[in-house]
Amino acid sequence: MHYQITTEGLHCGHCDASVETELMKVAGVTDADADHETNTVEVECDGEVDVEALKAAVAAAGDFKALSVSAA
Repeated sequence: MHYQITTEGLHCGHCDASVETELMKVAGVTDADADHETNTVEVECDGEVDVEALKAAVAAAGDFKALSVSAA
């Protein structure tokens, strides 16, 4: 399953890496690709993943916020 997270607070490559690292800790996440230029994160999963867990992972990475999560 694919999710797109719209974020707030990503400013650089280090921010991207921090968010990606935290998202990879969520059970079922197989890949995460953050882009500070568009403030989005593309997330690939082995199935359905709890949206709240994805939002929490973004917040745990630093001073970032997940504004919305959509499944594709």
